Amino acid sequence: MLSTTDQKHNPPWVSVVIPTLNEAKNLPYVLPRIPDWVHEIILVDGHSTDGTVEIAQELRPDVKVELQQGKGKGDALRQGFEVASGDIIIMLDADGSTDPSEIPAFVGLLRAGADFVKGSRFLQGGGTADMPFYRRLGNWGLMTLVRLIFGGHYSDLCYGYNAFWSCHLPRLHPDTNGFEIETSLNVRALRAGLKVMEVPSFEARRIYGDSHLRTIPDGWRVLTTILRERLQIKPQNSVRNERYSLPYDDDEVIKKPFERDPMSL
Repeated sequence: MLSTTDQKHNPPWVSVVIPTLNEAKNLPYVLPRIPDWVHEIILVDGHSTDGTVEIAQELRPDVKVELQQGKGKGDALRQGFEVASGDIIIMLDADGSTDPSEIPAFVGLLRAGADFVKGSRFLQGGGTADMPFYRRLGNWGLMTLVRLIFGGHYSDLCYGYNAFWSCHLPRLHPDTNGFEIETSLNVRALRAGLKVMEVPSFEARRIYGDSHLRTIPDGWRVLTTILRERLQIKPQNSVRNERYSLPYDDDEVIKKPFERDPMSL
């Protein structure tokens, strides 16, 4: 099993990966709020037409820009993971819904011994301003299904504010292209026996523009991802897996208790 002691730098380098597609108006509310001690900001842009890249470079001259080779949020994140040089990788949205000021809480839990830290909108101290009842109900149903199939006690499932030690990428083996990557990583962290902790997080409304999330199609993709994980079926549209050469095996799964942030209990 991999260990957090496999970090290359002390203190650990932190890479923040941000997928973007026409987010020029939102970036001024996101990039300047990322802590200065973050080692690198990797912006994976899906060929925006509104000047997203130029605004990002103006706000943070040190930003590393990757032009997305494929399509979808998952594909963009995977491309960012591939080029990240940090010991810790953080997934951050560009629309202002995830708060960069929460980054220290994620990093703190990782440095305290967690392998994978996931934000939760439903722990005390967390919340959401962007989840209508039908999406809340869907998230609860999918989360309950994951509990029944894979165990653990996640309080949130379909939320993409996550952080993890990069040395665990082979175990997480990201290989999905859409929003379902968030669920896939959460499930695989459980299956791989990683020490997972949750931290309260507040999801704000998108500041400008329309959400790229499509409730029914993306909800269906999340459901099929959960079932695929149960059957261990590899997605057919995965094209970028070379770096992640150590997929999990049921015989190698180490059963560990799920852990939440003790400060939130």
